[in-house]
Amino acid sequence: MNHYPASIKNVIRHLNKLPGIGLKTAERLAMHLLSAPEPDVFELSRSIGELKKSIRLCSHCFALSDGDLCRICGNPSRDHSLLCVVENQADMVAIENAGAYTGVYHILQGLLSPMDNVGPDDIRIKELIAKIEKGNIAEVIIATGTNVEGEATASYISDCLARFSISITRIASGVPMGGELKYVDQVTLKKAMEARHAV
Repeated sequence: MNHYPASIKNVIRHLNKLPGIGLKTAERLAMHLLSAPEPDVFELSRSIGELKKSIRLCSHCFALSDGDLCRICGNPSRDHSLLCVVENQADMVAIENAGAYTGVYHILQGLLSPMDNVGPDDIRIKELIAKIEKGNIAEVIIATGTNVEGEATASYISDCLARFSISITRIASGVPMGGELKYVDQVTLKKAMEARHAV
């Protein structure tokens, strides 16, 4: 890298700070930017600047948005009485990509983890309760992961919401489609047995 002019070294250094971008990849990307048409490079630069200026949290669900409401919360055709609680934006995107859910979301932005000093005040549980208190929600679907933190968070939320006359459900978990039982771990198999249903 020492043989490059300072301006190229500077770009390589900044690209190298991005997650998953090693020095060689950063060098390749810098060379690509150097040879790309000037309008494309300026458009990339402008869009990165806009990203920091315009992206905020949706005031309703706390998803990333470029307006006060995200496209899901602002969509009148979504079922606003159905609320799915997820850990983060990536979980919301995964559920959306599955295409089977038509309600709205509440993003906790974390999970309870006493070992990491993450308690109820560190994630968006108060905001969830405030949302339920408004009385427009009929069902809360808790869609946190099945790891220790996800289960603890689901249990805590369930306890907090027990006083409300709403339906509280948990996403099913268990044996994946196409999975062979002999390869499934014991916790997953136990969950599958507990969540069995009529056929």
